[in-house]
Amino acid sequence: MELEKIRNLGDNELRVEEQKAAEQIFRLRFQMKLGQTEGVKKLRGLKKDIARIQTVGRERELGLHGEAPKADAAAPAKAAKGKKAAAGSKKTKASRSAETSGKESR
Repeated sequence: MELEKIRNLGDNELRVEEQKAAEQIFRLRFQMKLGQTEGVKKLRGLKKDIARIQTVGRERELGLHGEAPKADAAAPAKAAKGKKAAAGSKKTKASRSAETSGKESR
């Protein structure tokens, strides 16, 4: 099932589609155990469909509605994170030198 088709479904329809896919997986696994079919591709596809359906459902819960995060907002956060890490390492070096100088004076 395509992502756009999944996004166009309502909440109740999403639950129904998820249940249908889960039931198909159950039946397919049962058939595979009996040696009646080799549906590995179909099994993988169904698992991915369930994951897509659950992802869209969770996006709706969080109010994201499938919007991609903006690249501009992510770039400064990464740069600030790197600066904090560098500042943290400077603090540890400074604290180490203070500790060693304090030990030497004893």
